[in-house]
Amino acid sequence: MTNPAEPVPGVIFYSYLSTLRKARVGFLSHNTLVLVVSGHFTLETSVQKVTLTKGEMLLIGKNQLGQITKTPLPGEDYETIVISLQEDLLRKIALEEHMETPPKYVGPPNVLIPANDFLRGYFQSVMPYVRNPTETITNEVALLKVKEAVKLLLHAMPRLGGLLFDFSAPYKIDLEKFMINHFQYNIPITEFAELTGRSLAGFKRDFQKVFGMAPRHWLQEKRLTEARALIEKQKKPSEIYLDLGFESLSHFSNSFKNKFGKAPSEWSLRRV
Repeated sequence: MTNPAEPVPGVIFYSYLSTLRKARVGFLSHNTLVLVVSGHFTLETSVQKVTLTKGEMLLIGKNQLGQITKTPLPGEDYETIVISLQEDLLRKIALEEHMETPPKYVGPPNVLIPANDFLRGYFQSVMPYVRNPTETITNEVALLKVKEAVKLLLHAMPRLGGLLFDFSAPYKIDLEKFMINHFQYNIPITEFAELTGRSLAGFKRDFQKVFGMAPRHWLQEKRLTEARALIEKQKKPSEIYLDLGFESLSHFSNSFKNKFGKAPSEWSLRRV
């Protein structure tokens, strides 16, 4: 059973789940604060893997690709509260509070937040909103709750100001290295371009120079080649298709057969 709610659209989310779920998140575009109410929450990116248990908090940095696994524990449901710290709201807070430009943040993009009474109390104050998602919450109240979260985060870890209030555009990064590390994410080409600090036209132009083919063609070839290698290591098609960016098992099977002449199940039998 899945019962997510948005008591404040785009700002506060409540997630309820009673069975194991692995979700390919793709582009994490906003800074996000997560509290685990019950169960386990795991975020895995190309550079970090973080697992949270009951009562633990994580600040997820913006502009990342990642995968989230939600796991209920025996006898209880999975629950999280998620506060989306969107850039337009952070900009408004910075202006209203007359904040000076903070020192550049140096550290991991995803930060475990030490528990304290203030943050525990904050999440307790959010519970009425997540328990009553049909109630109308004004934008003014939503801004107050986000502002409170930001102030409590800075009280707990002042250095996070450099992460939260970094409004600079992504710089142009190594395209080849980035794509090899992130090819499995099923996101639009426009988001790959944004994450590498390029316009769509610039991304396609640079991609052609680096890989000698169009992005969509390369992604398909790379994912299928990786799939073949995993199947040859006795991995089942049903275990890998989502992790390689395919939307469904049938889509994966058809693409694999078109590429290699045999369905994934036939290929695995061929290797026995």
